[in-house]
Amino acid sequence: MAQRNYVGGEWTEAGTGETFETVNPADPSETVAEYQQSDEDDAAEAVEAAAAAEDEWANTPAPQRGAILREAAGILADRKQELTEELTREEGKTHAEAGGEVQRTIDIFYYYAEKTRDLGGKVKSASAPQTNLYTVAEPVGVAGLITPWNYPIAIPAWKIAPALAAGNTLVIKPASLAPAPVVSIFEALDEAGLPEGVANLVTGPGSSVGDTISTHDEVDAVSFTGSGEVGQMVYDAATQAGKRAQTEMGGKNPTVVSSSADVEEAAEIVANGRFGVTGQACTACSRAIVHTDIYEEFVEAIVEEAESIEVGPGDEYDMGPQVGEGELEGTLEYIDVAEKEGARLVAGGERLEGDRFGEGYYVEPTVFADVENDYRIAQEEVFGPVLSVIEVDDFEEGLEVANDIPYGLSASIVTEDHTEAERFVDEIEAGVAKVNAKTTGLELHVPFGGFKESSSETWREQGDAGLEFYTIDKTVYDNF
Repeated sequence: MAQRNYVGGEWTEAGTGETFETVNPADPSETVAEYQQSDEDDAAEAVEAAAAAEDEWANTPAPQRGAILREAAGILADRKQELTEELTREEGKTHAEAGGEVQRTIDIFYYYAEKTRDLGGKVKSASAPQTNLYTVAEPVGVAGLITPWNYPIAIPAWKIAPALAAGNTLVIKPASLAPAPVVSIFEALDEAGLPEGVANLVTGPGSSVGDTISTHDEVDAVSFTGSGEVGQMVYDAATQAGKRAQTEMGGKNPTVVSSSADVEEAAEIVANGRFGVTGQACTACSRAIVHTDIYEEFVEAIVEEAESIEVGPGDEYDMGPQVGEGELEGTLEYIDVAEKEGARLVAGGERLEGDRFGEGYYVEPTVFADVENDYRIAQEEVFGPVLSVIEVDDFEEGLEVANDIPYGLSASIVTEDHTEAERFVDEIEAGVAKVNAKTTGLELHVPFGGFKESSSETWREQGDAGLEFYTIDKTVYDNF
């Protein structure tokens, strides 16, 4: 039986009467689930349900809204093992990675449940006597959410939870490659007693469902995470329709390896940042920018790291498959491009077939050395386990190369030189800067977002910033 949409508090079928299937990327012959192939009318119905519920939910005391989020978090926690297996089967992450993502989702719901106790506004001193001067943070209204497949439960959670906590209603369209985790969130919200119409789920194509969510008159704010090309279209459509919009998009994230770095430690940090979640993270390290004094030693060390990774189904191995055939083909194409450009292939580079791999979408952890920063492999986002190693003469050149890209999402440096670390933090053009740490991995209570083409550079996500996007201030002058 096909999974259904969730509209107006009911599990419903799409008006199209059509469905689509997802497959297990470790074994594409295995169908994971069937979902509604919705269209513009289905999306519009969901938006209208959210609009109808808007006033009642906004007027619900914030701690009561938080109680529902807290209950949903508990339900998700009780189902953690099931959700972990579900995520591995549909998206391909290893059990350890999937379990970590599910736990993050639980933590996000608990976090925003508690934040509802602090919502309100700020009291200011008035210039006139007998006057109260204060602000009130009000919900924006109806939020339209469009989410990707690579973190198919955590990213929806860090949009859904603050939107609901702040008193907004919402409609979400999850990525069609892995909708199951969002369905599970909605099952938890439904069981927790979320009033009808407050949150609505519609599966289907971005060209119809996503476009309707971005442009419908009743939608007040649009939050998108995904590719740069689609994100720009969503942002343009939403803002032209007069909506508040935030987009988080791609990255080409560097790790600068200083001459003072411990080479083995640096290689481990880069490998974890590049090959974790099969390289399918917008914050994944894509470029290792290495000082010439330790360059060859680092190349040897990173090759050893790459070759030590055991690839296979996520329930047993270190690195799972790519999510789909299109993503695998894209990665293999970039490998071919890099070799033609003149980069030196030092590890991996092949699709893995036979034995435990079957017809799964597996590729070897791949390392290219002697990459020039103007190569396509160094400038364009490769959403797979492919690392470019770039040699630089000094820290100044390393910083210049790190910034010489269209993106600015996450960046790190490995160094024992405190001055280099401080300069890196000050001068790197990225929304996330890390010292002696991998580019991936985010705390849920601090802002997240990018610079340049990685983001609309409007509002940040997560933490208090996540609430700011979903609220608008009203200033009150009370002359008593």
